[in-house]
Amino acid sequence: MKQPHSLNRRKFIARTAQSAGLLALADLKPWLPTFPDFQTKKSVTVQEVIDLILKEGGLSPLKETVDTLKSGQSSQVVSGIVTTMFPTTAVIEEAARLGANFIMAHEPTFYNHLDKPDWVENNSVVKQKQQLLDKHKIVVWRFHDYIHRLTPDAISYGVVKKANWLPYYKTGQPILTIPSVPLKQLVQHLKSSLGITQLRVVGDPDQACQRIGLLPGAIGGQRQVALAEREKPDVLIVGEAPEWETVEYIRDARLQGRTISLIVLGHAVSEEPGMEYFVDWLKPKLPDLKITHVASKDPFKWM
Repeated sequence: MKQPHSLNRRKFIARTAQSAGLLALADLKPWLPTFPDFQTKKSVTVQEVIDLILKEGGLSPLKETVDTLKSGQSSQVVSGIVTTMFPTTAVIEEAARLGANFIMAHEPTFYNHLDKPDWVENNSVVKQKQQLLDKHKIVVWRFHDYIHRLTPDAISYGVVKKANWLPYYKTGQPILTIPSVPLKQLVQHLKSSLGITQLRVVGDPDQACQRIGLLPGAIGGQRQVALAEREKPDVLIVGEAPEWETVEYIRDARLQGRTISLIVLGHAVSEEPGMEYFVDWLKPKLPDLKITHVASKDPFKWM
């Protein structure tokens, strides 16, 4: 009489275990997609990324702009993005190592404003650079005009942020009023915060600096001098300055008894913080893409 009872008991246990197993699997199923291997990543093309930047930045397409593709096709699917100042050979190779096939460069690829490869005929350096880009199937898009039209201007904002001057910054204003410091102390602050080895300076190291004119990049001597005349800053901080224009103006202004100094950061390093900051701007909008800043760095060695 005990045998049928034992058999029924074993069947009951088996069925219960089976049911429990099915329930356990049912409970686990909704959690499976949260693991990285089960995530679905939407592919995007170069053009879709550009369109997204314009849309999120509230920008209208420009009819006249240098912000065009310098290599590759807009239909290419993006595997990763690199931002930089100048798309140097080293930056291209690093992008390839990172598996990124889309470089956003603030400045020219082929050594002239319009990026004309035939700016100098039979340029062997241009040809080798084009071959390198083709080899790695890398798209280069110049991101100059549009990034300066963001609100705030991402280049200026990035520089101010890295210099720890955000409390003194007003969107669209190149003049900042900081706590007064001697010129030599201001120079040391810029070197340490922006990671610049050497700076070129015209002025008295002990001059008090409070009202600053900040013009990263190379906007030209006329605009630099115009700002100095209009705003009367204690110091003008620029990326690149024509020596026969802005530099000579500052020298004569000082010889005439005016209290004004000039700090020349260098073009690449003066705007690099803006391209670095743009990574933070773009990442939340493209969370499935790896976006990296690769600095093109200062081209000069100081001897």
